[in-house]
Amino acid sequence: MKTTILFLLGLIFQLFCINTVSLAQKNIPDTVKTGIYVTSIHDIDFKDKEYTINFWLWLKYKNKEFNFADNLEIPQAKTISKSFSTIDSSGNEIYMLMKLQCVMKDSWSINNFPFDHQLLRLSVENSQFDSAALVFVPDTLGKQFDPRFTLRGWNIDSLKTSAANKIYETAFGDPSIKVPRTEYSSYKVRIGISRDAFGLFWKMFLGMYVAFFIAYMCFYIHADSIDSRFGLSVGSLFAVIGNKYIIDGSLPESTTFTLVDTLHGITLVFILIIIILTAFSLKMIKRGEEKKAERFDRFFSISLLTVYLLLNIFFIVKAINA
Repeated sequence: MKTTILFLLGLIFQLFCINTVSLAQKNIPDTVKTGIYVTSIHDIDFKDKEYTINFWLWLKYKNKEFNFADNLEIPQAKTISKSFSTIDSSGNEIYMLMKLQCVMKDSWSINNFPFDHQLLRLSVENSQFDSAALVFVPDTLGKQFDPRFTLRGWNIDSLKTSAANKIYETAFGDPSIKVPRTEYSSYKVRIGISRDAFGLFWKMFLGMYVAFFIAYMCFYIHADSIDSRFGLSVGSLFAVIGNKYIIDGSLPESTTFTLVDTLHGITLVFILIIIILTAFSLKMIKRGEEKKAERFDRFFSISLLTVYLLLNIFFIVKAINA
């Protein structure tokens, strides 16, 4: 009798262990090994915050229900075009390879434009299965972008892939979910790019500097030529304002004070100072203090130019090293 009881207890314990292992296995999500190879990035629209990317994407998994052919989700994509797709299910796992072209919407950081560094973001999800059923694992073997393709006006600094859960604060209308919160595994791609900036910098800011130096030449015009001095200064002031509006027209809207705003602001303030100093110089001439007016112009011509150049160099170097 005692032996029978011990046998039944052992049998119950074994069944309990089997059920526990089975439940644990059910709670383990299936993994999807995912890799990417970027072939080109082009049509960067800086003002509209868009770019186009072409890439190969491959996925290796065992669960046939995942069906990435219909359930592939790229959340930040404006449009997705699939030019090639193949599935190999002959082995123990499914191997899917596809070539995609996506027009991506992203956010640009323009504080240091044109010496800016941008981060292009791309993520892949499965719209049918959440993170409890599916988890991405990055395939990092080999290169992840074609080193031969060039991005006009930009340098590719890095390309990094990772996997993480993306949280949605909603139940998507599912009444079985008590708390309005769902998590989906996400395969993330981060591409760091920096601009070839010096050519663009001079192209955009040369007009501003020419306008400043035209106003600066007022110090070398005799103070009694008041019409010439004021005319040059005021004309330069409007030229700088016009140059800023032209540059702002090619940039996305920003609520922060950018390098473009800083350099134009400094130039406008210094041209205003030149106009004020011209008025003081004129007063000296009216009082018959011509020698004093000449010394006044000579002192401020040197000090004003030195401070202006130092401020420009400081803010430009700060933007380059940011």
